[in-house]
Amino acid sequence: MEVHFDYSNYHVQKAIITTGVFDGVHQGHVALFNRLNEVAKSMQGESVVVTFWPHPQLVLKQNSNTKLLNTLEEKLLLLEKSNIQHVVIIPFTPEFSALSSEDFTSTILVDKLKVCYLIMGYNHHFGRDRQGNFEMMQKFANRFQFQVEKLEAQIVENKSVSATLIRNTLLDGDVEMAGKYLGYDYPMSGRVIEGDKLGRTIGYPTANLKIDHEFKLIPKPGVYAVEVEVSGSRFPGMLNIGYRPTIKTHTLQLSIEVHIINFVENIYGKLITLHFKHKIRNEIKFNGLEELKKQLDDDKSKVVKLLGA
Repeated sequence: MEVHFDYSNYHVQKAIITTGVFDGVHQGHVALFNRLNEVAKSMQGESVVVTFWPHPQLVLKQNSNTKLLNTLEEKLLLLEKSNIQHVVIIPFTPEFSALSSEDFTSTILVDKLKVCYLIMGYNHHFGRDRQGNFEMMQKFANRFQFQVEKLEAQIVENKSVSATLIRNTLLDGDVEMAGKYLGYDYPMSGRVIEGDKLGRTIGYPTANLKIDHEFKLIPKPGVYAVEVEVSGSRFPGMLNIGYRPTIKTHTLQLSIEVHIINFVENIYGKLITLHFKHKIRNEIKFNGLEELKKQLDDDKSKVVKLLGA
């Protein structure tokens, strides 16, 4: 897969294109990419995904609480798994957002990217104030002599899959359902930092994580069964997201700490990735460390059973 941050090394002459933010690269997006590759093969062209970074809401609504399912790095890894041949990343700026739907089509899709076939998602809008839609694109396609196709929504568990649906599902803590919508376990990466080492005093040493990307969505506080990816290998883990209400010195700062089962390596400073599998329970305040340890023993038994550890 070739990644283009500008047009200098872009030389595709028969481009089969889809455009969008594609946050999450979920099952609906994958269906779109599969169709893109199918058309590219049949027309002897090349598949091209045009996406934008940063996320438009982070630019247009700078005070918003927008949280993202993917970092740019995660998105590119997922796109590569979809066998896309080219990804064009357009910097999303206030100036770019001012392009009309017609100007976007003529100057970007036609002049720069050489579109000959465009596939749109069922609810995709484009151009200034999201004024462009499929019906408008059909008119542009006739004028600029390319073909256009609309792909309908992907239905999972009787719901149309969308990034908004997945964000809300994760914020509710339902990581299993989010995984069904995504088509993979929701990932979250962070660097291991020094903690207060309280966990090791009760037999549960934890790796405390600092999430590098401030806009990455963190699921609802609680205890989760996760797979922990360390240097390319995966290990079973018991993750706690929360405010540590049992600890007397607890603050309002969110804590993300994972106990990696049967793991003894020193990983301070390393970047590790959590893959969410199951939610075990909500966050609870206990009457002291002894009660907390008893609950952690029960949580660990559930995690081991769920993950087959």
